[in-house]
Amino acid sequence: MNADHVRARRLATQLRDLRSVAGLLPDALVLLDAQGRVRWSNPAAASLLGIAWPRDRGVPVAERFARSEVGQWLRQHDDESEDVAAPTDPAVRLQMALIPFGDRQQLLRARDVSHMSRLEQVRRDFVANVSHELRTPLTVIHGYLELLDPEDVPALAPVLKEMRAQSQRMRQIVEDLLALSRLEMQHSLPEERVEMAPMLETLRREAEALSQGRHRITVQDEADADLFGSLKDLHSAFSNLVSNAVRYTTEGGSILIRWRRTPDGAEYSVSDTGYGIPAEHLARLTERFYRVSSSRSRGTGGTGLGLSIVKHVLNLHGAQMRIESEPGKGSTFTCVFDSKRLLTADSGDE
Repeated sequence: MNADHVRARRLATQLRDLRSVAGLLPDALVLLDAQGRVRWSNPAAASLLGIAWPRDRGVPVAERFARSEVGQWLRQHDDESEDVAAPTDPAVRLQMALIPFGDRQQLLRARDVSHMSRLEQVRRDFVANVSHELRTPLTVIHGYLELLDPEDVPALAPVLKEMRAQSQRMRQIVEDLLALSRLEMQHSLPEERVEMAPMLETLRREAEALSQGRHRITVQDEADADLFGSLKDLHSAFSNLVSNAVRYTTEGGSILIRWRRTPDGAEYSVSDTGYGIPAEHLARLTERFYRVSSSRSRGTGGTGLGLSIVKHVLNLHGAQMRIESEPGKGSTFTCVFDSKRLLTADSGDE
């Protein structure tokens, strides 16, 4: 038996082993050629995607899934989806991924995340319901605390001050949780013209009121463009970034609020000369209640939910957030908007 024959048998054995392993995986795997046609699929692809091999060899997946959520995801050319309905059963939720390999070939992967989706929905419902239940008693408690006059009982003045501060903080956490729950349950927002010039002026006034003269605050409007979106939610997101910059910048520092054009759209950014954030924390900043420094966050009055709210607002506007930071030098939080979201500052679409 010559060396070439031995090598061919070894490769054939390895290929059978790979297919056997792929056949045991719960994830659907579909190999696509350069034209997006099925070359091979494992057994899980039949139940999750309705693609069976060798029956569907050569079938273009874009045509097969044209009228489904999977087809819509494929047309958007996203690398990975969070949650789409399975073509075989809308009750089954799939996480999709399209992985390039070889000469313009691709591996289509579908993972059943129905259980995780149900758990996530339970979590969202729980947070929303608990927040609603806490809202009324906290409002009552805060109202009674406001009625108490520290001058009537001077010895309790420091205690009353701390109780009011903590009560207000709890109310703010509940309000932020309710806002986050509302955003998570929405797939779209009311859309209107958002005039950026008055928005930036409002953000300047808010920053100055929160700063109380402790920082140099600058606003630059270089875009000459408005946005198409939800005024209330965009203001909430932009204001969160401004208040964070004020809270985490030491006295005498600078804060720059900037709205500018880019080749692909426009960017709203807030830069500060504050503490800065170590690189290992940047990827987790938008997680709810995640804190780089617990003592510093609580001392400045943050709830740990602001950046989560910003992320969800931007997602609903098809926008992204970019974070750049260096410890000891400051941070820049940037909201990146596509050109389709822009309107000329005068009137009409871009």
